[in-house]
Amino acid sequence: MTPPVQPHRSSSPSQPSGKGEVSDLKLQLRQLAGSRAPGTDDSKRELFKKVISYMTIGIDVSSLFSEMVMCSATSDVVLKKMCYLYVGNYAKGNPDLALLTINFLQKDCRDEDPMIRGLALRSLCSLRVANLVEYLVGPLGSGLKDSNSYVRMVAAIGILKLYHISAATCVDADFPSLLKSLMLNDPDAQVVANCLCALQEIWNLEAASSEEASREREALLSKPIIYYLLNRIKEFGEWAQCLVLDLISKYLPSDSNEIFDMMNLLEDRLHHANSDVVLATIKVFLHLTMSMTDVHQQVYERIKAPLLTLVSTGSPELSYAVLSHLHLLVMRAPMLFSSDFKHFYCQYSQPSYVKKLKLEMLTAVANESNTYEIVTELCEYAANVDVPIARESIRAVGKIALQQYDVNAIVDRLLQFLEMEKDHVTAETLVLVKNLLRKYPQWSHDCIAVVGNISSKNVQEPKAKAALIWMLGEYSQDMSDAPYILEGIVDNWEDENSAEVRLHLLTAVLKCFLRRPPETQKALGAALAAGLADPHQDVHDRALFYYRLLQYDLAVAERVVDPPKQAVSVFADTQSSEIKDRIFDEFNSLSVLYQKPSYMFTDKEHRGPFVFSEELGNLSIGVESEEIPAQRYEANDNDLLLSTSEKEENRIPSINGSAYSAPEYDGSVSLAPVQSQAERAALTLSLPTYAPQGGSSGIDDLLGLGPPASTSSSAPPPPPLKLNAKPALDPATFQRKWGQLPLSLSQECSLSPRGVAALTTPQVLLRHMQGHLVHCIASGGQSPNFKFFFFAQKADQSASFFVVECIINTSSAKAQMKVKADDGASSEAFLSLFRSALSEFGMS
Repeated sequence: MTPPVQPHRSSSPSQPSGKGEVSDLKLQLRQLAGSRAPGTDDSKRELFKKVISYMTIGIDVSSLFSEMVMCSATSDVVLKKMCYLYVGNYAKGNPDLALLTINFLQKDCRDEDPMIRGLALRSLCSLRVANLVEYLVGPLGSGLKDSNSYVRMVAAIGILKLYHISAATCVDADFPSLLKSLMLNDPDAQVVANCLCALQEIWNLEAASSEEASREREALLSKPIIYYLLNRIKEFGEWAQCLVLDLISKYLPSDSNEIFDMMNLLEDRLHHANSDVVLATIKVFLHLTMSMTDVHQQVYERIKAPLLTLVSTGSPELSYAVLSHLHLLVMRAPMLFSSDFKHFYCQYSQPSYVKKLKLEMLTAVANESNTYEIVTELCEYAANVDVPIARESIRAVGKIALQQYDVNAIVDRLLQFLEMEKDHVTAETLVLVKNLLRKYPQWSHDCIAVVGNISSKNVQEPKAKAALIWMLGEYSQDMSDAPYILEGIVDNWEDENSAEVRLHLLTAVLKCFLRRPPETQKALGAALAAGLADPHQDVHDRALFYYRLLQYDLAVAERVVDPPKQAVSVFADTQSSEIKDRIFDEFNSLSVLYQKPSYMFTDKEHRGPFVFSEELGNLSIGVESEEIPAQRYEANDNDLLLSTSEKEENRIPSINGSAYSAPEYDGSVSLAPVQSQAERAALTLSLPTYAPQGGSSGIDDLLGLGPPASTSSSAPPPPPLKLNAKPALDPATFQRKWGQLPLSLSQECSLSPRGVAALTTPQVLLRHMQGHLVHCIASGGQSPNFKFFFFAQKADQSASFFVVECIINTSSAKAQMKVKADDGASSEAFLSLFRSALSEFGMS
């Protein structure tokens, strides 16, 4: 009985069936190399497909190089393409093997089939092996003179590839002048476009070192060449049209007649189906008419219809790209788009990023004639299930109100938002009501009547709670319950995680006390005591300032904390006009989508904040520079790459870092009773007295308030901490210590104005800290955010290190520091030394 026949299992073309699969392929290719039997090309195709599939999934098939080259002797274009793909993949990594391909590629460059000639020339130029450039010159010269346009196209781009491999060889062979001649005389539009692309890149790179190249680059913007390209604009493909239009946008016409001639030639490009061509044409129109105000305005009117049409058609991604450019134009000339505001209404099916842009545009185009309709539409969005869009819509309503358009109706709408009882709606509305009251104080009566009914317990967001507290303090004379609401918030001081809220609370309580002292004295005493014991440096300093100010003179305190205020006329713009103009100059580029100039996201020094993977700080004295390997970490205390938006609830209680010790918070601490307005001038706070450590009254001198009411003796100061002048710590050890050591201290402090002004680049601070024996192992960021990792070593213990993360924001002049140490007992002394060094930055 014969055994059953096993079914044949064909191996997958993308997975080898065994270790000998590549060897089998090599043997089969060698057998087919010289065969001329019928069906040989079909067999080669199957084998070539296997080789390419293995190569694609990362299997090394470079051992088949010679067999693949031998099998390339065929007229089958598909086989040629696969062979060229294989050769191009392995030639750069194996220059010696690439030599084997030169003969057959040069031979194919002379093939009768123009497709094979072009493919062979493209593959020859794609080898990118410096030792083989001498073999490229001849085929490229022949390719530029080839009778077939496809070969000339490939040759034009091939010269650019040659330039990047060996610029000297390209220039010596006089290829740039040949390209220019071909560009001006070739009948094929795509060849002209390829020549223009190659010439622009070559001359841009050469212009830095060659005056002739600089002159040739300027010659591209001469009137004959520009008009030659303009007259052929309709022959070009979409990519080529964009290339030509970008060049034309840099041309400076001699007079207005020339401008109108060019615009008439390009008029029909505004109706092109491709959005990139339309945007490139708009860029030309805008740049040509910059010096002609009336015509420039007419251009805006002319380009509205094409842009609005493109926004309403196509995919959401395409709509967003076009809408970003329209957004830029709307921000520059909102009045010209005010009649088209309905085009910027949000549709339910649109993604959030499109809706956000439209909301900004609706805010910009609002005026007296359309405010009511726009605000009505925005109020509908406030109930949107998409919370970010609901927030943006409320902000948009507030921005329109700040533009002084129909304020009466808008204030009523905002106050209605407070009745929706949605946390995010209430939070955003409170912030906006605060801003409105700063600009329109006359609306305080209506607003306060509604705001007074909101419980502070229902407001959790820091900005919203700070706004509510500000209103309680600013309008405490109009709100009967204001002192008692503030007192309740002070009683829950420890539950307030946001320093912003605590800072506003100190000010609000003091304002309320100045207006209603009998009802607020207890709350003020409790707030100042809690503030003095607060671990956050700014809160502590403000509480101390208010305490000293009240001790000095109550009338002065009132003039400082609660002076007569003028209404705010203009709120600060978040983006400078210079940056907006720079973005406009880079119209039809990624700058418009990112809403920032190209130098901010292309140059290394302007890449996003805290890019540590490329440019790390150097190890200090006597240690060779190394790089910390770029890795990703979870956002926790062991993260070396934490952003500046770390949550404040991660802070641990830290020392105040000052020359005095703050009193503990005691709920029984209160202010002396005040019976009348006359007695307020003689107010003396009954807060616990405190003595400067070491007998120093430095903080009193800084405030100019004289010595404190009483002083007491204190223990002698500990001996100063000494640091090693030449510590040695490699990146791997730093990484390990940061991950393993517990967090010893965390603190935030303020920088001096001089220090903020001096911090232009991270390197400036690194040199300063190194002078204080504190060294940097990594740094990064851009203004206003900088991040540093410092380390130092105790002089008496070679194995005792301090590692520090320091995040500095120059906008707020704040520095956040986290310290980890092998010897935790020395952490306070080291942090004091570190703060001292930081405070001296910029003083010399």
